[in-house]
Amino acid sequence: MIRKIKKTAHEIENIMQLWLRSTIKAHPFIPEDYWNSNYEDIKDKYIPLSDVYVYLENKTILGFISIINKEFIGAIFVDVNTQGKGIGKKLIQHSMDIYGELTLAVYKDNLQAVEFYKHVGFTVINEQLNKETNKLEYIMVKKQLCSSK
Repeated sequence: MIRKIKKTAHEIENIMQLWLRSTIKAHPFIPEDYWNSNYEDIKDKYIPLSDVYVYLENKTILGFISIINKEFIGAIFVDVNTQGKGIGKKLIQHSMDIYGELTLAVYKDNLQAVEFYKHVGFTVINEQLNKETNKLEYIMVKKQLCSSK
């Protein structure tokens, strides 16, 4: 089941712990300290600014997506023990159904994520240097297919 997050301390803490575990695993090319030092900013600034949707099974949050300004994926993470089971794809599709077009930034070195995004229909439109980490990232976009009549 996918639903909008209940912005309770408990649910926010759940997604933040999921974010921290998943982001450290997905980004071995960035020091773990970077993610730990950004934890509070993500929790206190970015999550409140975002539309956050969670994927639940048996009342347990197994993944989430945050959408900033109704078009930018600020984060999409799936619990490390349930990756590869279609949860990320379902979160993307749910968000596409709502917003119609999505953009994101993904580290070029995060090959698994780049391939996932390509697999679900995103295309690279730009490459840039992330100033905070000094790592290259892709800007990717996915547009809703329009049917012509």
